Amino acid sequence: MKKKNIAVPLIAILVVVAILVIAAVTTTPDTVRETGWALAPPLIAIILALVTKEVYSSLFVGILSGALLFSGFNFEGTLLHIFHHTVTVDGEEVTYGMISVLSDSYNVGILIFLVILGIIVQLMNRTGGSVAFGNWASRRIKTRAGAQIATIGLGVLIFIDDYFNCLTVGSVMRPVTDKHNVSRAKLAYLIDATAAPVCIIAPISSWAAAVSGFVEGQNGLNLFIRAIPFNYYALLTIAMMLMLVIMKADYGPMYTHEYNAVEKGDIYTTKDRPYKDTTEEAATSKGRVLDMMIPIITLIACCIVGMIYTGGFFSGESFVDAFANCDASVGLVLGSSVALVITVIYYFCRRIIPFGTMMECVPEGFKQMVSPILILTFAWTLKSMTDSLGAKQFVAGIVQNSAHGFLMFLPVIIFLIAVGLSFATGTSWGTFGILIPIVVACFDGVNPNMMIISISACMAGSVCGDHCSPISDTTIMSSAGAQCSHLNHVGTQLPYALSCAVISGITYFIATCIERATGSLAVAGAVSLPVGLVILFLFLLMMKRGEKGRREAHE
Repeated sequence: MKKKNIAVPLIAILVVVAILVIAAVTTTPDTVRETGWALAPPLIAIILALVTKEVYSSLFVGILSGALLFSGFNFEGTLLHIFHHTVTVDGEEVTYGMISVLSDSYNVGILIFLVILGIIVQLMNRTGGSVAFGNWASRRIKTRAGAQIATIGLGVLIFIDDYFNCLTVGSVMRPVTDKHNVSRAKLAYLIDATAAPVCIIAPISSWAAAVSGFVEGQNGLNLFIRAIPFNYYALLTIAMMLMLVIMKADYGPMYTHEYNAVEKGDIYTTKDRPYKDTTEEAATSKGRVLDMMIPIITLIACCIVGMIYTGGFFSGESFVDAFANCDASVGLVLGSSVALVITVIYYFCRRIIPFGTMMECVPEGFKQMVSPILILTFAWTLKSMTDSLGAKQFVAGIVQNSAHGFLMFLPVIIFLIAVGLSFATGTSWGTFGILIPIVVACFDGVNPNMMIISISACMAGSVCGDHCSPISDTTIMSSAGAQCSHLNHVGTQLPYALSCAVISGITYFIATCIERATGSLAVAGAVSLPVGLVILFLFLLMMKRGEKGRREAHE
């Protein structure tokens, strides 16, 4: 039996200890806040997770380091801040800590939605609906490429909300991709890449509502729509998925996962195989395709109605305004609850399985979601630590100081800052919530064209950082939807996301140069995106040839 190589994790832990010792010696609580130290806790958690391959302990160390910095390395204050601490900020009392994030109604709503969705998935599995749909789809989807294209297509169609997208697409397409030996890591990437990147360019979505709400003194929805052609990371990510599937151009760690899936029939690659064999457990042979499709269609319809209900649609608001004002968390809970009741009634009328067996799916569905709930709880608490240390104010100051001196490079700078902040905090909404008001204030009435490009750069960078971050809730739920090891998903997706980020940055620079030279936003958009697509295609072609060469040399 091989001994584990503990040198690298040990070095990582020693580095973290050294950082904390330096902080303890050189800082005080007052000198830490609103400085670069505010981003240290999430960076520590992310680096530890990638190095040690342990998610829970890494997140907790990040939380602990944030609490230590906030309390000035006072033991009593550290414990208090980890779980519950109230601070006065700008004359208002703000509460931080694990108890606080679990007391937040929005967060609780997301957790309830996760559990209900887990129950519905268990019901579909027990009644044989998932197996029946997999068999039906397999007779019509003949190739691995077809299974992946179908996954992308379904992800694009479910553009209402990224949380809903992650878990629904995974539940529907997992049996199909498994039959065609698509690795779980690739499925998780396809789910994640059709969640936030699609929602951020969909005018009718919870994301459009969020962005519109952050714009003051402007028509937020109009700005959102005008920024869509310049949301390069989202557009290039969708194009990249299609190119990867059609060209068979996987590279990096994903290539290993896909090679093992195709050549060895191993869709997991690593020893960590979450939920293995759960889809086959106690499934009846009486299932039909409708036993899966009716609950899914009901879920989609009920969640849409739930979201517009919270936005006041049934009180006289228009459909668009209802989405702009909706509470996605409450809407998803209401919609999924109604969908669960309808699903149980439908299965009861079908008499596929006894009512008692259906009720057994309630705790089983909860168990299936324990891992993502734990990771989400730790991730939200870690974000709370960065908020208490003033990360938002620190980043806002950087952007404001750059606004006038680097006009030509400003969209690229905003994009990179958004990537970094979203990666460190694991939240895209929080990131563009900080940056968009600053961008609007800098360019409102001065340079409207540059404001559009910069707003799109802010949204694109926020999605990119969220896409890369191991502590992002969307990344966590994409792993859960694909039933893939979370760190496998992060490790295989990261090279793709970073490649797309670099090309997006280049494309923003090209768009800025063209706009400055012509003064035309339309010309800048018409030229820059095709150039970005060509660069992306050539890059993937080069990577495909490189992987082919390495494989031939290895053989």
